[in-house]
Amino acid sequence: MRVILGLGSNTGDSQKAFSECLQTLAAEGQVIAASRLWRTRAVGPPQPDYLNAAAIIEWPAGPRGLLARCHELEAAAGRDRPAEGRWGPRTLDIDLLLAESVVCRGPALTLPHPRMHERRFALEPATEVAPDWTHPLLGRTISYLADDARDRDPDAILDVLSFEF
Repeated sequence: MRVILGLGSNTGDSQKAFSECLQTLAAEGQVIAASRLWRTRAVGPPQPDYLNAAAIIEWPAGPRGLLARCHELEAAAGRDRPAEGRWGPRTLDIDLLLAESVVCRGPALTLPHPRMHERRFALEPATEVAPDWTHPLLGRTISYLADDARDRDPDAILDVLSFEF
């Protein structure tokens, strides 16, 4: 199964956290593509800017297993979900954005990500790796959704940096 992951971090060595995450996932599956790093303003309370990226991975198991593995990688990078709160700073945040045309709604996993289409910080990196993927509920491509997000939030992106994991 091919999945678009969104990665975010605004504390610690974000680039190292992304690299270690993708290297681990590449050893267990396959990383097809990874975006550049996008520096964006944080959402929520005042905190440092975020670095965001996206990657397409080929994963041998289903999305629930991948989500569990992503939570393990977040914890290994120092993320403490209970302590950080909903909008707190993060050492590593990994979101499953799209998993091909899979649609699921559950307490632990919702696909596609329920707010992906509103988040420029997720859409811009995703456009670099999967511009023609279609959101299965909205019927729009990632690039179309990113264009729409640019109109709504023109100042969200602060910088774009090269990245190789």
